[in-house]
Amino acid sequence: MTEETIQKILQFRDDRDWKQFHNPKDLAISISLEAAELLEIFQWSGADLDGREKMDRIREELADVVNYCVLMADACGLDLDEIVQEKIRKNSEKYPVELAKGSKEKYDRLKGRTLA
Repeated sequence: MTEETIQKILQFRDDRDWKQFHNPKDLAISISLEAAELLEIFQWSGADLDGREKMDRIREELADVVNYCVLMADACGLDLDEIVQEKIRKNSEKYPVELAKGSKEKYDRLKGRTLA
């Protein structure tokens, strides 16, 4: 996500004087609610695993989740690039390619896997 996009999200909020309502607790709730709306698109969808027929709704709900994540990072004084890169680094340690490639196992179960 570009800095320009982040600034547009923040400007949208600021133009409406909504920052006063954006505390970490309420933003975390909003992220969860919007993620649930994204999940609801797939409820009772049977074999429809990728939602191609529902891509407009997926785009809309995913954008809501991302927008609230940007607002949460701002409220907490966190740099999104920094925290995402740090998480990738940590996940790389927990899920080394040699053990995790092609596996859906959680990191704590990978340790027992043997290399092929």
